Amino acid sequence: MSPRSYSVGEVGVTEDYDVVVVGARPAGAATALLLAQQGLRVLVLERAKPGADTLSTHALMRAGVAQLTRWGLLDSIVVAGTPAVRRTRFHYPGEQVTVSIKPAAGVEALYAPRRTVLDRLLAEAAENAGATVRYGVTVTGLERDRSGRIIAVVGHDHSSAPVRVRSWLTVGADGAGSTVARLVGAPNMRVGSASSAIVYGYWDGLGVTDYEWFYRPGATAGMIPTNDGKVCVFAGTSAQRFNQEVGGDLRGSYLRLLAEATGPAAAGRLPESLAPQRLHGFPGRLGHLRQAHGPGWALVGDAGQFIDPLSTNGITDALRDAELLSRQVESIVSGAGENEALAAYQTERDRLATPIFDVVNELAGYRWDVPTVRELLLRLNSAFSAEVEALTGVTLKR
Repeated sequence: MSPRSYSVGEVGVTEDYDVVVVGARPAGAATALLLAQQGLRVLVLERAKPGADTLSTHALMRAGVAQLTRWGLLDSIVVAGTPAVRRTRFHYPGEQVTVSIKPAAGVEALYAPRRTVLDRLLAEAAENAGATVRYGVTVTGLERDRSGRIIAVVGHDHSSAPVRVRSWLTVGADGAGSTVARLVGAPNMRVGSASSAIVYGYWDGLGVTDYEWFYRPGATAGMIPTNDGKVCVFAGTSAQRFNQEVGGDLRGSYLRLLAEATGPAAAGRLPESLAPQRLHGFPGRLGHLRQAHGPGWALVGDAGQFIDPLSTNGITDALRDAELLSRQVESIVSGAGENEALAAYQTERDRLATPIFDVVNELAGYRWDVPTVRELLLRLNSAFSAEVEALTGVTLKR
């Protein structure tokens, strides 16, 4: 059955679309872009303001860069001043390993755009493809027909005016604390056993051009070059330790943890005088892998699977889900069974997400020694390569 031919016979609906996407961040905007390109009538509802910043690790991995390239968006990210990253450096106590980014799958470099850049470009691309994006709208409920199928979203805009939109498919792309997931009762299939806490800020004058990751027992850190000559520098540890030690001194704790994680490898590179006054903190959240579909609904990005930010793969995973779901929606429009197609979306998502989930859950526990963390990172790289293969058809060495 085509989405356009689906009707539930309800009355009093203010608006009708084929698909309503709740959330205009990377997962939602990319989903809207790809579905609008198929000719579907797509509405995106986002509660934040256009261009609003959000917590993020910024870094795009190869699969994410490959998708943005295919969608014609990478050039705009480069024009926005996002530096190309051509090497990744892994720092361990007493040793540094450098890996160059070899051209493959149409990717010659990696990028880490600020979310004020990436989110805006994706939302504008969705609008250019024909989707409608509305900001300042909060979704508060979902409506079902007699069979239990989701048929409409309800909420209000910034002026408290009611919003009610009917659609064939509602896509939850509204983050780890997804309202859509809660309202449809999407069960957790997996829940993590550990979580990391992250504090980051934007430094000037560091001259960092590579992704740099630091691993020491009990602490991690990263340096990620981003827009405007700034470097996102994060420090991480277990959520338990963070909550016990940080107290009210976020900046002091950040600097101490950063010094512990980077050790002699960064001696002199991170002078306290350059440290930012404004910091962003993430106290930790257990990862989850939720059921990703049901009658009239689907979940993408963090709404369906939240993997600890220590993976630095969250944006790439969000873009992955958008593409996997769009492929199956296209098959439904062409006549495939809806439940079978959405189940296939979840099967493929789980195949790619589960290995990442498992490795990062171990990393987030901070119970590893250096030989163990190196083995975990090799497993993580293999899982990232599987994402590239699934999305591009290119097999990388693992």
